[in-house]
Amino acid sequence: MPLRPDSLVNTLRRTTQNAGAVWRALPIALPVVTLAAWMAGGETGLLVAALLLPVLLLVQRGALPDAPRRAPTDSDGLTGLLLPAAFGRKMAALARSLPQSGRTTAVFSIRIDGFAQIRDTHGDQDADAVLRYTADRIRGALRSDDLVARSGDATFLIALDPVRLLDLESALQLAVRLQTAIEEPVPLRRASILSTSSIGFCLASRLRDATATTLTQSAEMAMNEARRAGDSNIRAYTADMRHRVTTRRKTEGEAARTLDRDQIRAWYQPQISTDTGQVTGFEVLARWEHPTRGILAPHEFLAVLSQTGQMARLADFMLSQALNAIRAWDEAGLNVPTVGVNFSGDELRSPSLLDRVRWELDRTDLDPARLTVEILENVIAGAPDDMVVRNVEALAGLGCTIDLDDFGTGHASISSIRRLPIARLKIDRSFVTHVDTDPEQQRMIAAIVTMAERLGLETLAEGVEHAGEHTMLSQLGCRHVQGFGIARPMPFADTLGWIEKHRARVCTPPQIRRKSG
Repeated sequence: MPLRPDSLVNTLRRTTQNAGAVWRALPIALPVVTLAAWMAGGETGLLVAALLLPVLLLVQRGALPDAPRRAPTDSDGLTGLLLPAAFGRKMAALARSLPQSGRTTAVFSIRIDGFAQIRDTHGDQDADAVLRYTADRIRGALRSDDLVARSGDATFLIALDPVRLLDLESALQLAVRLQTAIEEPVPLRRASILSTSSIGFCLASRLRDATATTLTQSAEMAMNEARRAGDSNIRAYTADMRHRVTTRRKTEGEAARTLDRDQIRAWYQPQISTDTGQVTGFEVLARWEHPTRGILAPHEFLAVLSQTGQMARLADFMLSQALNAIRAWDEAGLNVPTVGVNFSGDELRSPSLLDRVRWELDRTDLDPARLTVEILENVIAGAPDDMVVRNVEALAGLGCTIDLDDFGTGHASISSIRRLPIARLKIDRSFVTHVDTDPEQQRMIAAIVTMAERLGLETLAEGVEHAGEHTMLSQLGCRHVQGFGIARPMPFADTLGWIEKHRARVCTPPQIRRKSG
């Protein structure tokens, strides 16, 4: 029987009506199709089938719906809360409904403080348990219609279901309720974990354009401000907060370039003897000479320099300026026995520190005893690492004096103090404030001075504000004082006149009045 192409095509079409099944089970369907082709047209039919079958299958494949896919989930697998994308969609719809409904809302951002440390200390399993408990407690403090999402490893977002009235006091009360619930102990297999949380929130009424994005960003900004204030804090978004944050970020960006722009200056604060009144040294302090804001204190730039790895450059600059100052005082005939330079923990861990200090001393041809190396107490608290110990011992061996700065705040043990060649304790200003009127402060200073004497160490009190504190510290046996009550930090040029005036004051004998006859 002659082959009719239309007949063959119809046969192939009938055979491949369920093209999806044929496509998925092609090894089974192919013999059926080829047999039908042979029966319809013999060898010619087989040839036509071989040519047309792939084309028909591809056409049918293109017309078929895609294989069913797993629907994307909107929930976090660990906590069961919304994922950020789902929260964003629902929040956008909620925000769009506000103008027509006459209702309002607020967004809260919550972060578990120190969660990375919880994970490092207790492991992933316990850390995940903290997240689950936190999620459950947040849900328990809210209404069923409020939106809750997990955003990031330890951050949660909340959008309140719109209400007629929502003021600052109500939102603050809710934040406190959330924080109280979250900070309950988390029971684990072996122990309980006590965690704290930082919370920021933004009322829709505080924004001109309360969109999902602006509400969320504002709440997160408030949360970050809460974190800056310390653990377990709450902050509400305000109109000037964005300006402050923007200004601070701009300042931080400028701070990272202060050394490159030659804007760091060395200022000097004198230290005097409580016995003789003579100048016993200066401490060199970094100041930022901002082109528009004037002279800025270290808290404006030190953290940024540390984060950007520039503390070594800063230390080298301050060391160089300090030794140059000693040379200049010597040439002016002024007696300044020593200058103190602060070294951070990172600097004290640097293998090249000793070589850099030795090179600067050689460059200025100064006795190492003229250089006082100041190290913070928290650097040696507990067990300092070997590199810190080696560097401090090497600097002392070179002849430098070692001061332990901010003593009383870092909880250094007596054994750690004795393990290092420390010559003087700088008593933190928190113990000095009101020492002339506060008996408790007096007892603390007396105890520190007595301990120092037993250990063969000298003492210097920081933050002396007025003559009463100066006098009491002298009576308690503290040998040196420093602070605004003596003199504020000053640029080098001002130190020359200050030293001359101070020397004249100390050397001038007191005037004795004659009795009138």
